[in-house]
Amino acid sequence: MSGPKQKIPFAKYHQPVDFRDTWRIFKIMAEFIEGYHLLSDLKREVTFFGSAQAKPNTKHYQEAEKLGKILGKRKHTIITGGGPGIMEAGNKGAFSVNAESVGLNIQLPFEQVLNKYIKKSAGFYYFFTRKVMLTSPAQAFFFFPGGFGTLDELFEVLDLIEINRMPKIPVIALFKDYWDEIYGFLEQYPMKKIRAIAEKDLQRIKIVDTAEQAAELIKDVKERPFFGELAPGEFMGQDRGFDWKIFRIMAELVEGFEFVTKLKNDITILGTGHLGPETQYYQQAEKLARELGKLEYTIVTGGGPGIMEAANKGAHAVGAESVGLNMSFDSQVRVNAYVKKSMSFFFPFTRKLIISAPSLAFVVFPGGFGTLHQTIELLVLMQTGKIGQMPVILFGRDFWQPFSDILDKILYKRYKTIAKDDLALYQIVDSTEEVLEIIKKVPRQKK
Repeated sequence: MSGPKQKIPFAKYHQPVDFRDTWRIFKIMAEFIEGYHLLSDLKREVTFFGSAQAKPNTKHYQEAEKLGKILGKRKHTIITGGGPGIMEAGNKGAFSVNAESVGLNIQLPFEQVLNKYIKKSAGFYYFFTRKVMLTSPAQAFFFFPGGFGTLDELFEVLDLIEINRMPKIPVIALFKDYWDEIYGFLEQYPMKKIRAIAEKDLQRIKIVDTAEQAAELIKDVKERPFFGELAPGEFMGQDRGFDWKIFRIMAELVEGFEFVTKLKNDITILGTGHLGPETQYYQQAEKLARELGKLEYTIVTGGGPGIMEAANKGAHAVGAESVGLNMSFDSQVRVNAYVKKSMSFFFPFTRKLIISAPSLAFVVFPGGFGTLHQTIELLVLMQTGKIGQMPVILFGRDFWQPFSDILDKILYKRYKTIAKDDLALYQIVDSTEEVLEIIKKVPRQKK
């Protein structure tokens, strides 16, 4: 087995949280309501993402500050995650020209203090509610070099645009020495090798080297209202009273938590929907799910085609529990024929939370923006202590090793935006036997 070695004692692996905790639901809903109270009055918003490690004497910090100043003079609102580094730089630039400077902070087990250049702020416990607030009002996104969190946010934005859950707004990445190799991986592997990304969706990323070039790309961007189901008006009326959409989110969370809490010893299998039965990855996913099913594990997937269908098919073949957690697109739910139990979701963020909540382990086959986003988000949640450690097993060395090499070379060695131990949060394998060897060491839930 190659790739990063797993350093976490299996006995200490995270056991799924009891999501029947009523207060958890109310806390999530409170974050949505408070976030929209803050954001609903803002105009011409742009969001900055990037490393919290960037120092004021670095070119990345200085260009982020310059960009915040340029856009602030144009009456844009600068939204950041509210912390140090690139976030501080963007807020500082806006603050220096008396522009609206907003920070949406995350509460972490270790301290993250709001930077001093913020005029308005809100704090969040849950990453997914914070990311909704960072992305839903934006007229443009600016991605500076960062760690796992920055990649997670980039892949999520591109995924939402790809599935038409977000408008096709500018996605601008600054500094070619960071982004070129990441772009090259996306082009060579998800796009060309497995065709999980369309060329037009990949080309949405515009890579530049200066604040001036970045600002030029959005000079003609017009003010847009919040989009679709995430508009503040869908959550509260002019009198700040609740609208029906807030209850739909709550219902999806309650039903979703109730659904997954009843599952036992489940393994989540992720991967692209673009690979058919003739491909090796489809066949290996089917074989793996069949072997896990024989061992009485529950198989959870996104319920769709491709790798999801393969995994559900393997579980179904041996009479194992086969579960699909599906997205609803245009009022239609696409569920493959091998799912025994399913639940559909209207909101991508509720589905994402539910699909990652119960599992003993995650096995990730090659995929596109959605698969990459879900994978990196799991690493972020473990890295920051938001969830306990669990196996994240990347299946297919010919796909995942080049990606891992970039994380090692660019994020760890060149930019130091992740630690060496962060590379041990996942394992790369090439066979079902290796996966079974890992999963068998994870303590099962009591029946």
